[in-house]
Amino acid sequence: MSLCTDLKSNVIILENVLNSGESFDLIDRRLQINGRKARLYFVDGLIKDSVMEKVLEYIYSVNDESFMRSADSFLECCMPNLEASTEHDEHKIAANVFAGVSALIIDGFDKAILIDGRTYPQRDTAEPERDKVLVGSHDGFVETLIANTGLIRRRIRSPELIVKSFVIGKSSKTDIALMYMDGRADKKLLDKIKSKLNSIDCDSLTMNQESLVELMFGRKWYNPFPKIKYTERPDSAASALLEGNIVILVDNSPSALVLPTSIFDVMEDAGDYYFSPITGTYLRLARLIVTLAALVITPIWLLALKYPGNVPNAFSFVLVTEEIHVPIFWQLIILEIAIDGLRLASLNTPSTLSTAVSIIGAIALSDFAVSSGWFCSEAILYMAFVAIANYSQPSYELSYALKFMRVIWLVFIELFGVIGFVLGFAFVCFAVLTNKTVSGKGYLYPLIPFNGKALLHKVFRLPKREGKS
Repeated sequence: MSLCTDLKSNVIILENVLNSGESFDLIDRRLQINGRKARLYFVDGLIKDSVMEKVLEYIYSVNDESFMRSADSFLECCMPNLEASTEHDEHKIAANVFAGVSALIIDGFDKAILIDGRTYPQRDTAEPERDKVLVGSHDGFVETLIANTGLIRRRIRSPELIVKSFVIGKSSKTDIALMYMDGRADKKLLDKIKSKLNSIDCDSLTMNQESLVELMFGRKWYNPFPKIKYTERPDSAASALLEGNIVILVDNSPSALVLPTSIFDVMEDAGDYYFSPITGTYLRLARLIVTLAALVITPIWLLALKYPGNVPNAFSFVLVTEEIHVPIFWQLIILEIAIDGLRLASLNTPSTLSTAVSIIGAIALSDFAVSSGWFCSEAILYMAFVAIANYSQPSYELSYALKFMRVIWLVFIELFGVIGFVLGFAFVCFAVLTNKTVSGKGYLYPLIPFNGKALLHKVFRLPKREGKS
């Protein structure tokens, strides 16, 4: 049922749709404008009082009956607010009210006037904890969608930057922003993503971005490698857009989804571009080497301990000479879990105690752990390197994917020795090679399939040229 010209009927319609009277924060304000009765509906806490005060002050000053012919003429002549529109569908009106827009209905008008004077509670923009850089921009996304689109628009002042809005979830009605550069983004992928966003039928995005990704693309449970790059940096998102990628922003989430994404994109860090090409190249290569070392160091060490006679004399120092009470395999598995336990503990520890907890944890996993006989010093050393190396690249999702691959590799070696090492290596290759980006390209692109020029740009930080992004 749409609105009519009778105020009483419209009030009944909106009260039923809004469930007015049941929620204390839903305000129903009675007004009188130019001798006509009116009602203003808004959610307390989502409107900017100073803006609405000026709007109402101007509306109260209206004394010309010619302005009161219709909602559209009233909007044109009497609304100083730049973001205002009319709407006759009661469900769209209700959705706007709960999103923070004020709805004004006036006797004799068959449409409501929507006044966008909203403001959302939000923290100040600051450098994200996950994507820090030594030099360069230190702002980051927040939980408000319009603020995040503004941070990107500030960096790309071009009409080619297109921002499409979507609303997903019958109950949550979560706002989604799809951003891309017209003429640069893959047209087929763009149409595919728009179609998926329009076809999503769910009650709410319970886990925000992750729920959206699962609804759009799904994921094979046995392949943990991330297909989406998450970034909390507006400069990284802007750079991805200029390179032809697509960015999705979700309201209430302080990070952006960047797609399509290969493993090289996931490992890329914004800090590479804030240094000179030679320094940026070194940092990129160092990150790649350290990440690969974190994957292979404990499997190779476990294999060496299982076949000590085949270890060259030059590397005999890696062998354990002290008495072992707990098998090395189980030491490594226990330490893998213990490191995650300490990480979870640090997240839930009050900031005033975090330093003390870190010190106690480090002592418990070093001197006390070795002296008690549970662990050997070599196992502590290698797992400490693995734990630190996981932070050399910004993606937590990739860190855990490599962790799962490493543990499976260790299990193969423990069960089958050299054959297990080969099987574990084959399993890791299978998991990476069979993973596809959301655009259908190989996860190792531009290595497989090979594209020399693109690979050069992914591995090396090349200097910027005129006319090129």
